[in-house]
Amino acid sequence: MRHPGMRAANGPVLGRPMMRMVVMHGDGTHAPRVNDRSLPRQVTPGYEPVLTLANPTLLEQKRPMATSDVLVVGGGVMGCGIALRLRQAGARVTVLERSIPGAEASSAAAGILAPQWESEGPGPFFELCLRSRALYAQFATELRELSGVDIAYRPCGLLRVAFDEADHHHVESTVGWQHGMGLRAELLDGKGARELEPRLSPEAVGAAHFPDDHQVDNRLLVRALTMSAARVGATFRGGYVRGVVHEQGRAVGVDLDGEVLRADAVVLAAGSWSSLVQGSGVAPQAVRPARGQMVQLQTRLPLLERVVTSAKGYLVPRADGRVIAGSTMEHVGYDKQVTAAGLAGILDMALQLCPELGSAPVTETWAGFRPWTQDALPYIGAGPMPGLFLATGHFRNGILLTPITAKLVAQAVLGERPSVDLTPFRYDRGAQARG
Repeated sequence: MRHPGMRAANGPVLGRPMMRMVVMHGDGTHAPRVNDRSLPRQVTPGYEPVLTLANPTLLEQKRPMATSDVLVVGGGVMGCGIALRLRQAGARVTVLERSIPGAEASSAAAGILAPQWESEGPGPFFELCLRSRALYAQFATELRELSGVDIAYRPCGLLRVAFDEADHHHVESTVGWQHGMGLRAELLDGKGARELEPRLSPEAVGAAHFPDDHQVDNRLLVRALTMSAARVGATFRGGYVRGVVHEQGRAVGVDLDGEVLRADAVVLAAGSWSSLVQGSGVAPQAVRPARGQMVQLQTRLPLLERVVTSAKGYLVPRADGRVIAGSTMEHVGYDKQVTAAGLAGILDMALQLCPELGSAPVTETWAGFRPWTQDALPYIGAGPMPGLFLATGHFRNGILLTPITAKLVAQAVLGERPSVDLTPFRYDRGAQARG
């Protein structure tokens, strides 16, 4: 069944002719093709394919090549969301993940859906975040119907707390420019903030209330997306992607643990590991890991109703009494250790916001890697070569941007006109600006 938001693709993918998409029948006998004529399926006389891989000697082994319409590198929320949308449009999709799908940044996040809190000002990225937030209520319903998993989407609002006058002026400025855009935001003094959250610290001098910033349980989101993609027919394979396979300047597959998997399109959605995929054209420093350490506390009853944040971090209250506290932001390579200094800073922030958490037991600590880019913008859409598409570099907003990124990348792969201008999120935006 084709997803209602996706039409059959008849136009070009990066200038190449396409055949009409074929809807998959219930018995699975009519497998569709994204671009059935884009790649030669057999070597014909006079045709000499030129393949380049991360491991060129692989070609000499002449192992059989598996084929899909689309290979998605990365099984986090981005990869699974894109696989879901492409599969709903009729494409054959294989998701490649080196470990358990969603085991990295997707599961390590806090699940805050807060473009108004996160943003430093208006612009294309802020608009993208607002669009994605607006999709979440329907997205949660769709995933529940497909997977049976409730992702605990809560339209709870967010309180950004200030503890000194300088910070309160900053919060006031944020409320001002957002009012100018017609968004809901309210400036509160300390008393008003404690009326909304009675257990808030008496040291708080004020706050901004963003009633339309929400939260989701990101670990449930990972499970729901993985199950939904599988339910509609996406295939999952484990292994290490050594590199992207090229043929005559086009991405035509990947090298998975020494086996060539061939496809009409490759989507790179590997988060902080994206720049490590050889042959992708993504520069080594373009996407880097930024470690974030986290703490989970447990209370008998929820102490807070809303997500509560300060200049130092955030508290995310779950309905069952858990409180997710975070986070550090450290450039330490791929070192995922939880450190004493990191935990001390997070707990200090938590107790400053809500002193009653001092008696709450710590039930879990962890660290994850956010995919950081120099300008804090993601890479979305067409990649450095034909046949390659990017969905990476979302940094602190990966959970928030999952529904819109899945939609936009699927549109790009299918040759459709993206519903959002992707120019600010191109892989070569820095070079374009300098030019």
